[in-house]
Amino acid sequence: MKFTQTLIAVAILSLAPSAFAADAVATVNGKQIKQSVYDLIVKDATANGQKVDANTKDAIINELVSSELVYQEAQKLGLDKQPDYIAREELGRRKLLTSVFLQDFLKKNPISDADTKAAYEQYKKAYGEKEYSARHILVKTETEAKDIIAQLAKGSDFAKIAKEKSLDPGSKEKGGDLGWFSPATMVKPFSDVVANLQKGATSTSPVQTQFGWHVIKLVDTRAAQPLAYDKVKDGLQKNLQQRNLEKFMADLRGKAKIDIAK
Repeated sequence: MKFTQTLIAVAILSLAPSAFAADAVATVNGKQIKQSVYDLIVKDATANGQKVDANTKDAIINELVSSELVYQEAQKLGLDKQPDYIAREELGRRKLLTSVFLQDFLKKNPISDADTKAAYEQYKKAYGEKEYSARHILVKTETEAKDIIAQLAKGSDFAKIAKEKSLDPGSKEKGGDLGWFSPATMVKPFSDVVANLQKGATSTSPVQTQFGWHVIKLVDTRAAQPLAYDKVKDGLQKNLQQRNLEKFMADLRGKAKIDIAK
């Protein structure tokens, strides 16, 4: 069930025998299971679109009881005193509090429509005025790429060689076909060559990128067709949120005194 992960997350932090709330959904060997823990699981399940009916509530309580039984047995064995457990518990607390803080940060620093629309204009500008349809063959070495270029010059079929030799799993079975794309979505050495090819032409020299060596054939060009604002709005907002977080983290580091043991 969807609430299982929540159970795991709160088991260490919320089922400890100290500081129990007065209300409890159950007791196990005299130890209470907090109502607040149950309420949190129901809240998360509901937020994830799960219908919480009587059967679901019973399942949650039964799973909490099972978790408490195992928790108590682990304590009897002293597993909560082991160094690895203590370190993992601390790490879990840090991760949980960090996650809660980041959610709060995003809530308090929403992305405005104006900022999102400005980002969309930047996206359209970076997208360029043209889109390209191309094929490529990716190989490991420059020598292999030169050999393929020589074969193509003699009339060999580009798609056939791509299916036989290309290392790109995304286009290999399609004869190297990359479909339509903006130069902005490709690494610069690749897009630079594509932008300078004539329709139907193949690169006469191997093109090196971080992925290997490419032989490129330009199939066609057309006017740019960037995605509509509504299609990219969510992605743009996430990117802006990420930038805000990165700036926030940079500011924190800039103000902090950090000493790393050597």
